[in-house]
Amino acid sequence: MAKSFLLLLKFLMIILAVVWAFLWIMKPTQIWTRKWKEAEEAARTTILGSNGLDFVVYSFPIILSTIIGFVYQHLKTEEQRRRQRRSLISSLSNPIIVNSFVGVLSAMEILVIFMFVIFLAWTFYLRVSNDFEKMMPARKLMKLNIWQYKTFRMATRCGLLAEACLALLLFPIMRGMTVFRLFDIQFEASVRYHIWLGTLMLSFATLHGAGTLFIWGIKNMLQDEVFQWQKTGRIYLAGEISLVVGLVIWITSLPQVRRKKFEIFYYTHHLYTIFIVFFLFHTGDRHFYMVLPAILIFAIERLLRIIQSRPETCILSARIFPSKAIEVILPKDPSLKYTPTSIIFIKIPSISKFQWHSFSVASSSLVDDDTMSIIIKCDGSWTNSLYDLIQGMPINGPDQRAQRCIPVSVEGPYGPASTDFLSKYDSLLLVAGGIGVTPFLSILQEISSTKRNNFPTKIQLVYIMKKSNNISILNSILPLLTNKKSKEFNLKLKVYVTQETQSGATIGDMIREFSQVETVNFETERISYSPNGHGSPILKAVIIGFTSLLFFVLLVTFSHVFLPWPKKGSTKEKNASSFVDLIVMLAFILSIVVGVMVYSVLRLKSLRKQHLMDFKNKGKEMNASSLQSNRNLDEHEVHFGARPNFHDIFSNFPNETGGSYVGVLVCGPEKMKESVASICRLSSQGSIKTKKPYFNFHSLNFTL
Repeated sequence: MAKSFLLLLKFLMIILAVVWAFLWIMKPTQIWTRKWKEAEEAARTTILGSNGLDFVVYSFPIILSTIIGFVYQHLKTEEQRRRQRRSLISSLSNPIIVNSFVGVLSAMEILVIFMFVIFLAWTFYLRVSNDFEKMMPARKLMKLNIWQYKTFRMATRCGLLAEACLALLLFPIMRGMTVFRLFDIQFEASVRYHIWLGTLMLSFATLHGAGTLFIWGIKNMLQDEVFQWQKTGRIYLAGEISLVVGLVIWITSLPQVRRKKFEIFYYTHHLYTIFIVFFLFHTGDRHFYMVLPAILIFAIERLLRIIQSRPETCILSARIFPSKAIEVILPKDPSLKYTPTSIIFIKIPSISKFQWHSFSVASSSLVDDDTMSIIIKCDGSWTNSLYDLIQGMPINGPDQRAQRCIPVSVEGPYGPASTDFLSKYDSLLLVAGGIGVTPFLSILQEISSTKRNNFPTKIQLVYIMKKSNNISILNSILPLLTNKKSKEFNLKLKVYVTQETQSGATIGDMIREFSQVETVNFETERISYSPNGHGSPILKAVIIGFTSLLFFVLLVTFSHVFLPWPKKGSTKEKNASSFVDLIVMLAFILSIVVGVMVYSVLRLKSLRKQHLMDFKNKGKEMNASSLQSNRNLDEHEVHFGARPNFHDIFSNFPNETGGSYVGVLVCGPEKMKESVASICRLSSQGSIKTKKPYFNFHSLNFTL
């Protein structure tokens, strides 16, 4: 019964998403334009009104699909998951294109990109064709010759393509978004879809604006049109402001700026509110309903995240590694469970009151019930400030008092909805570069501590580092490296130290040399809150549903109160377009505020029930003396002064580790990921029809 209900929910999600996509496909056709005008005309004199009709048809399907997705995510329990067999469908997630310009693209991504490009071409062709059919009377009215009219109309239709990109732009950056979690697409991996859509949107918007200004310049209309705030129709000044703001956001988000001046990128990105407001004024409410679902859900999710991250807690302890990396131990509510490869966002007010930074969780909620840890490589302005802050405190000794509390705000964790991305494989090949090993520490602890028999137990970890002191980051999994191989858990480690040359050194020698870390413990008496996650999926579904319904009610009510009741058959515009936009904006703001207030009350009640643990002596310690005579460490490999030959690693994997369906997880520099993706693609060709292992590629990216 439960399985049938889940299938029904999944079917409804897909149907609603298809309906929404179908509306976008039909919208540029003359049949839809004619029928829709008739439907709007009929709705004007009803309680629903034309605004209510636009919301129900254009916005509600995808909102309802999202709500159902959260319910589906909540009901899909661990007991209903089974190991999946490899199939032709699984091959769609493997790399097809690998190059430095676009990165790694799977067959599924290429298929979706192709379909979206076809949709854009379809929309542009139909719109421009309809415009050209009406060219003679229209160009005489506008006093343009043929080429000027065609240029003007093509520029105008580029604006509609920008609108289509905007409708999808915000979905990839919703950290708890249902669609991406259901398909085990991590937030960091989906950020690149946001980048692509943003670049495409601003490209079309620039063509739209530049083409229009060009024609105005030729006709000496710039002074008359550029600074006009029209009472009806398109407001050109609003469009110009929106375009300029969008270009500023795009320029400051380029890698050259984002990586060197993260603060500039972070602060200018918050101009998106100005961009959206002036987009509404420029396009009018009719076009706004197509992009409303993403904006509404994003606004709700953003405010819920602010509420969740508002309470401050304290760092329990910190461990300083020889490689200028630190492990930060944070408290968490015992009820908070997260999956491996999850990330959290933290803010330390003593360093910056506004900056949030994301880090992968290095611990497992199955191992650490009331704490979680992150490992930070200190090579940037913010991370160096944190390193100096912690290193400047006295190291704890037997009689040393705990240091003063360092307040920290925590948001998350965010990660896959389940561990399906692990349990479907026979074995795992983990490839890490530098600090990219962090998510694999969480995976290894999760697998070794669980009693589930559907997790892969044969694992090979390839760890590439510049200096041998980076081996200390593996401190949390040292017991796994020293255990004898067994059927329950079999871990093989291969270390490549690229910038050092030594002869005769073993893994054991490296660990014994660098396993000692410095620990700083902090006061825990001031801790009044333990992070408990971002809320249940059911609660999110309720808040989104309640807010959407309230917006609809307010929209219909305000339309009847503030706008004159139209007479039947009257199509004349009697209201200033900006006034109608303000009504939509007012309904939007009020519904969001009320919805967030309801969530705040519910969350406050849950926090009052929270039971705080005793966090004294929660710093992790590893006794290196127990490793002195452990010969199992020497069974692992270490290579100095060379990079790994991935072709040999993949060729030897069946004999060394085994498994017919192998998950290849990679986290590190882009060039390394591209190299692994290329070998993975070649190694898996034709494997579905043969008995050789099939390597399924996954990229983990923790650099925004």
